[in-house]
Amino acid sequence: MDWSGYDNSQTYDELIGDNRLPRPVAAPLANYLSRLSQRQLQSRQKASERAIMAMGITFTVYSDGQNIDRAWPLDIVPRVLDGAEWNVLEAGLKQRLQALNLFIDDVYHEQRVVRDKVVPQHLISSSRDFLSRCVGANPAHGVWAHVCGTDLIRDADGTVYVLEDNLRVPSGVSYMIENRGVIKRVFPELFANMNIRPVDAYPSQLFDMLASLSPRGGDDPEIVVLTPGIYNSAYFEHAFLAQRMGAELVTGQDLVVEDDGCVYMRAVEGLIRVDAIYRRVNDTSMDPEAFDKESLLGTPGLFKAWYQGNVAIANAPGCGVADDKVVYSYVPDLIRYYLAEEPLLANVPTYRCSDESSMQYVLDHLPELVVKPANESGGYGMIVGPAASRGEIDRFRTLIKEQPRNYIAQPTIALSTVPTVCGDVIEPRHVDLRPFVLQGARSSVTAGGLTRVAMRKGSLVVNSSQGGGSKDTWVVDPS
Repeated sequence: MDWSGYDNSQTYDELIGDNRLPRPVAAPLANYLSRLSQRQLQSRQKASERAIMAMGITFTVYSDGQNIDRAWPLDIVPRVLDGAEWNVLEAGLKQRLQALNLFIDDVYHEQRVVRDKVVPQHLISSSRDFLSRCVGANPAHGVWAHVCGTDLIRDADGTVYVLEDNLRVPSGVSYMIENRGVIKRVFPELFANMNIRPVDAYPSQLFDMLASLSPRGGDDPEIVVLTPGIYNSAYFEHAFLAQRMGAELVTGQDLVVEDDGCVYMRAVEGLIRVDAIYRRVNDTSMDPEAFDKESLLGTPGLFKAWYQGNVAIANAPGCGVADDKVVYSYVPDLIRYYLAEEPLLANVPTYRCSDESSMQYVLDHLPELVVKPANESGGYGMIVGPAASRGEIDRFRTLIKEQPRNYIAQPTIALSTVPTVCGDVIEPRHVDLRPFVLQGARSSVTAGGLTRVAMRKGSLVVNSSQGGGSKDTWVVDPS
């Protein structure tokens, strides 16, 4: 194909520069693609789709009360990042999670951050994810959020921003690993000739992080993945990670808390003590004694066992207090406060609707802004002003006035693009990036992460639940 007809004039393209020439780090990939005919490219795209079907890589969409399993959407043209740039982003991601964990620990202890007027008290007291039962808890290493999926975007001028932090039960890492496996089949010669950082070590890194939390120490901890069950939209990932870690995949009914205050797994040979739980259920579902009495997904007594230090839970109960888009707006200040460092990664400029002057600005400029609720995910409950109808604008104006604490607004950013197979042509499509950061006794970051792509032309919504797809992400070092 000929890149001279590729129109990326309106955005920053990750593969092709303004002069229609490949960016240096992506030149081997772009030159390789230019030698393929449209028919060859389509053939490889279809081959990847067949591989995904054969491997059973699926995700679930909830529609009209039904659970619909769909093949995972993968576009074969990778996103390419320069290794030197990535090293800076990686350091910034580690810095950010370290500060967030210090914030969570402070919130459940002395609340110095409130006393010193860095964060207002009302922001914490009104948070739906602040769990008063967690006050005084001391998880291992002072870490509450052990797995974080931080969403990054690149603006039209090439600047990378943090869009949001996902600290409760972030998903997508299994698809990152599976994407790599499929693309290796599609472009094996490129992996032989380019120095692409691997991503397949993540399950072992996750296991090591969980092992570092074990209250008993030792070299052979019993680790389980706690899933809500087969009807959960991320069940594929739960099973994938359990299998790759060599851990047991369990539901709440598979666990029991005994009189000694420890958690045990029911097995054929009897009860086996559990040291660490990678939980993929919500806080209020994990223990019907402590939270939602109607929950059938949790284990009675689990919270108390964790609070007493008899079992580790990742991510810890209560960490969602920092998974709040209003708290997000304070993260640069939290980095300066707790670490005495300047942030390595910038936030998107954010207006807090709880601030009267900011709310008025938002109300006056709704057609220009992206408005998000504080605690939703998956692209739900938000509005992209430039693409919204008058009725949607009016509805959000009412919502913001009724619940200003629950909304933030940000300028509409022209997300960077990557060439994408669209029928019989390649066109630019907008992308974001979700790297995964682990923190236990040590911290680590995936090399790249899950690139999500808005498959609809002009759309900025990349979530798979909203019609988005994905791409393999290559962090490339000089050969």
